[in-house]
Amino acid sequence: MSTLAGMLRSTTDLEPAESEWLHLLVGDWQMVADLSFADLVLWVRGGMDGWRAVAHVRPNTGPMVFYDDIVGRGSTRARAAMLDAAAKEQRLVASPVPAIREDMSIREDAVPVVTAGRVVAVVTRHSNLTGGRTPSRLELTYRDLADALLQMVATGEFPSPSAPTGLRRGAPRVGDGVIHLDPDGVVRYASPNAVSAIHRMGHLGDVVGETLAKVVADRVALSDRQVDESLAVVVMGRAAWRTEVETDSATVTLRAIPLTSQGVRTGAMLLLRDVSELRRREQELLTKDATIREIHHRVKNNLQTVAALLRLQARRVPEENARAALDEAVRRVATIALVHETLSTGYDETVSFDEIAVRGLRAVIEVATREHRVEPRFEGSFGRVRAEDATALAMVISELVQNAVEHGLADRDGSVVVTVDRRPADGGDDLTVTVTDDGAGLPAGFRPGLAGLGTKIVTAFVQDLRGRIRWENRTPHGTKVEFVAKLRPLGR
Repeated sequence: MSTLAGMLRSTTDLEPAESEWLHLLVGDWQMVADLSFADLVLWVRGGMDGWRAVAHVRPNTGPMVFYDDIVGRGSTRARAAMLDAAAKEQRLVASPVPAIREDMSIREDAVPVVTAGRVVAVVTRHSNLTGGRTPSRLELTYRDLADALLQMVATGEFPSPSAPTGLRRGAPRVGDGVIHLDPDGVVRYASPNAVSAIHRMGHLGDVVGETLAKVVADRVALSDRQVDESLAVVVMGRAAWRTEVETDSATVTLRAIPLTSQGVRTGAMLLLRDVSELRRREQELLTKDATIREIHHRVKNNLQTVAALLRLQARRVPEENARAALDEAVRRVATIALVHETLSTGYDETVSFDEIAVRGLRAVIEVATREHRVEPRFEGSFGRVRAEDATALAMVISELVQNAVEHGLADRDGSVVVTVDRRPADGGDDLTVTVTDDGAGLPAGFRPGLAGLGTKIVTAFVQDLRGRIRWENRTPHGTKVEFVAKLRPLGR
């Protein structure tokens, strides 16, 4: 399906600012459809084909009119005449008689979309009149508000370019609660859901006839909570903005849409929504994330304590082999601690492994080298990996680099290079890691199954990574170790 941007590019020659205005309208017109209990269709001139539909929205508050997707279709001759009249006269044009469509009686209106004094499109409103009954006050108020907004569309006063974007989840919708304010901020009408939201904030009296700013301010003052600086202009309906009010009993988001006529403010419409439960769940998630980070931080501290104790013990052991074994244990514990340290600074159970790999590579070489100079090098990128894979990867790389320095480069200067290649695959990314050195090479008759503890640790962790590993000599000298791992998907 073509996007609105694609439809506008292929159908019209509008200026970028005019196209952006239509994007603003479509981004906010679900509210108008819900208030109108009607479908809305956006039409633009489509060259030789007359008018063409480029966007369509159905109401969440009433029966729809168009079951099929009509975006991309041209207008009928009768509808084109109504669209032409609306565009030429720059006013709302209503169809003289309801149309009959699939046993439905449909009333159609056409409203010009004006920006900078120019008509750039036309919006049609399609209301289902079937099953007519006496409308409730809520329906009458909603339709009056919808008419006011459409009149603002026809004069270029709606949508508002200053409307906020990118705020927290929980933006209010028409079904969540609607309040109609007069120019002084007094409540003319409040929907049942809006009244319930105000009552949950702690206000027990009437809402209609009260100044909304005073009602909200009284509840905020009693709760001793922080006040958003935009609260005043929102509850008075003076600016197109959003705010959030938190009291001891509820958290409510509010959005103000000033209503104007020929540039004069005639009142405002407020949408409001009780988001107490939503914010509570968000807070629980934040608390959970903070707890997990604290756990990783404490595990890191405990592992560093273990490493320090082992280091102290190694200094007191007179036997060289025992001291070397304890030093190996210190390095392995420190490698695991490095993973937990990185996890303690993140916000999920994944880590950017490049930092761990580089720090671990340098640490192993700094500790292992004595007389000879070894240059570490890292090529490629691991990207983000899950915590379960991070520990295994860190241990494998640490052991391989340690072996390269301790055995391959024990009697000479040289370099150790870690090369990474990560590619997407089914069930998780495939990761190929190569550790090469220009040292003495593998000993004669080398067999991984009969090698030392470090090689056995590497083999075990590679199996945990659902991978395989291969050792081979390099030409003219040195060692190349390559292992392939299947990383777990980040979303699990």
